[in-house]
Amino acid sequence: MNVHGHPVEGVAVGPETRCAHYRTDRDVIAIRFPCCLTYYPCHACHEASADHEAERWGSDERDRKAVLCGVCGVELTIREYLDSPSRCPTCEAAFNPGCAAHHDRYFER
Repeated sequence: MNVHGHPVEGVAVGPETRCAHYRTDRDVIAIRFPCCLTYYPCHACHEASADHEAERWGSDERDRKAVLCGVCGVELTIREYLDSPSRCPTCEAAFNPGCAAHHDRYFER
């Protein structure tokens, strides 16, 4: 699926990056995985769709653009995403604050 011109892989990916695993109105981000440089809506989509183990972004890579807002299409740096108040700094779309519970699957501390 192409979301704002960016390929996003996964299971039943929708036009704002929702997937079969996370479908609330606030599930509107995709994360680029460093192992394949591919956007996925979630860790479960990577597990279901990729042919390799997921890798996490290192703590020294916070300035890498690795988060896609599914509402406006802006690519955020890891730092911008982690420091945001669960909102896109460009379009103000609300992000799911519950995603913070899974940050360790994507980002080293």
